[in-house]
This record gives sequence, structure tokens and C-alpha cells, in this order.
Amino acid sequence: MYKELSEKMKSGNPFRLDDPEFQEINDLKDRTLSLSIQLNNSTNIDEIRDRLSDIIGSKIDESTTIFVPFFTNFGRYISIGKNVFINHACSFLDMGGITIEDNVLIGPKVNLVSENHPIDPTQRKSLIGKPILIKKNAWIGASATILPGITIGENSIVAAGSIVTKDVPSNTIVAGNPAKKIKSIAQI
Repeated sequence: MYKELSEKMKSGNPFRLDDPEFQEINDLKDRTLSLSIQLNNSTNIDEIRDRLSDIIGSKIDESTTIFVPFFTNFGRYISIGKNVFINHACSFLDMGGITIEDNVLIGPKVNLVSENHPIDPTQRKSLIGKPILIKKNAWIGASATILPGITIGENSIVAAGSIVTKDVPSNTIVAGNPAKKIKSIAQI
């Protein structure tokens, strides 16, 4: 049943919060909230990796560094590659899915938001999940926000404070609100 719920949550279609199946999601969210207290009281990088691994349900590679505090509302739909660096006070709302590939840098206070609500007020108590993908060697600057369904291309940079509402091609620097291309990154 969990796999079916996972697919529903990441489908891009509204999923009603009063759906009886949502109770399983609520149980996992409660577990994540409880484990987050332990995570954010960790005193070393190994402990942080171990506790976040427990939350996301898969082992985080020893080459990856995460600083606390770190916030997630669910955790089970986060995938983190090798040699990733995630700075302090990041928030990952992952019910739509978040994938971070290898060698990604994420600055402090970055928000990855893979879930939204419908515009129609009669449907607003539903969630719409759309996956976020951050490809290899990308750098997300401090306090940037990445919205649902966005892909950040390989080697790209999202400038600090930007709000990304559209996919970012590989080898591109974007900045602003909404983020727009400001420069291409020359291939070495």
C-alpha cells in the first residue's frame, strides 16, 4: 500500500488530505517529526547522517555532509547522492519527491518545496506533489527556493535568494524572483 500512496503523492494530481489512505502518510509524518528532534540535537556529522538516514529510509553516503538544523515534513521521498553538502537551516518539503544527485552544494536556508495546493478553493485541502530534481554539480545559493516540479540542470547555479519557478538548463546561472538566466557557464 505504501508504494501506491507514494505514486499518488508524486503524480502531480490532487490527493485529498481527508482521503482514508492519508492516515498512513500522517503516521509517517508523526514519526519524522519525532525523529527530527533527535536529528537536530545531533552533535557531529556522523550522527546527523545516521539520523537523517533513518528518516529518509536509506543510508546517506559518508562523503555527504549535512548541518543541522534540518527540516523535513515527511522524509521518505528524499534521495541524496554522494559528496553532497547541505548547509544549516534547510527545509525540504518532500511529499512530491526530492532527488539530489552527486556533488551538489546547497547553501543555508534553502527551501525545496515539492508540494502545493490546488487553486480551486473547493479543492484546496488537497496536496499536489511534483518532484524536484537537482542534477550533478549544481549549486543552490543561500535562501533560494525551488518550487514543485523543477529540475536544476548539471553544473548550474541558483543565486542566493532566488525563487525558481521554471526548469534551469545545464550550465546556467539563474537569479531573481522569479529566477531568470543571467549567464551561461563555459565548459572547461
